[in-house]
Amino acid sequence: MHAFYAGRLALTAIWAGVLLVTTPVSGVMAAETSIKFSLDFKFEGPSAPFLLPLDKGYYKAEGLDVSIDSAAGSLEPINRVASGTYDMGFGDINSLIKFRDANPGTPIKAVFMVYNKPPFAVIGRKSRGIGKPTDLEGKKLGAPAADGAYAQWPIFVQVNNIDAAKVTIENVGFPVREPMLAAGQVDAITGFSFSSFINLKDKGVPVDDIVVLLMADHGVNLYGNVIIVNPKFATEHPDAVKGFLRAFVKGLKETVHSPSTAVDSVLKRNDIAKKPTELERLSMAIRDNIVTPEVKANGYGGIDVARLNAAIEQIGLTYKWKGAKPKAEDIFDDSYLPSAADRKFN
Repeated sequence: MHAFYAGRLALTAIWAGVLLVTTPVSGVMAAETSIKFSLDFKFEGPSAPFLLPLDKGYYKAEGLDVSIDSAAGSLEPINRVASGTYDMGFGDINSLIKFRDANPGTPIKAVFMVYNKPPFAVIGRKSRGIGKPTDLEGKKLGAPAADGAYAQWPIFVQVNNIDAAKVTIENVGFPVREPMLAAGQVDAITGFSFSSFINLKDKGVPVDDIVVLLMADHGVNLYGNVIIVNPKFATEHPDAVKGFLRAFVKGLKETVHSPSTAVDSVLKRNDIAKKPTELERLSMAIRDNIVTPEVKANGYGGIDVARLNAAIEQIGLTYKWKGAKPKAEDIFDDSYLPSAADRKFN
């Protein structure tokens, strides 16, 4: 009896060995490539396109073991990816352009445009006298130092002929930004439109008292947040980067088609989040920042080279280049993008 079972075990071991050899690299037996990914902020509605592929196994199907962490603003992912503590992340392309100029030895690249129209905004209240950009003169602006929207303040000031000396800037933390505006301790704040608008509404500020000055509608002609990759990781694992983007675009399309279902991936990771709030936040991001006329025409993820070069020119209006002024191809690498057919808006 013992000899029989020993024989069966030996045969099983042989077959297992054959499976390990013959299983395709993309199969479950293959070693997975780990990717540590940094979001730009908390687990909120707009992070659904990143989290849904995790829950549905899309990253795993590409042979990837992906972990996703929250962050404290859209500048943090850039520092995390630059240091190599994270392999990939989601951050502001304009801050990335300035970071690369200041740190030429760290050539991080953007590989997928997510916010085709940036959500950078100044959010004020009519009851505090805010209706247009120049109304900020003589007022107090609450702005977190690490805020991606505040990073564009110098451009916003210049293109709207605001006398910056007449605006009092108060450095505030992200958690107190909207509460301070709700309490009237500041007259306006900088932030992402879908974050601040929904947070203020949630805090009982009447919708008709909230004024969202979207920078993109007031002369700030920039792109928004992109997926970025550590250059060493990209060189060593190009197929992993491509696989991540294939899984992401699949999740992005599902999120756009059914935000109400996709937002559940956020709620699983945020105990205090409320579905109506996060769904509205996600729906705003899809409508205003992700699905733009450019995306409808050209598909997700890519850029218009002339538009990015024009954005770099605009950054140079208020930023002094330390090295040579970059070109679009220095910043954005489209070689990892899924096929045009896979990225098509439909």
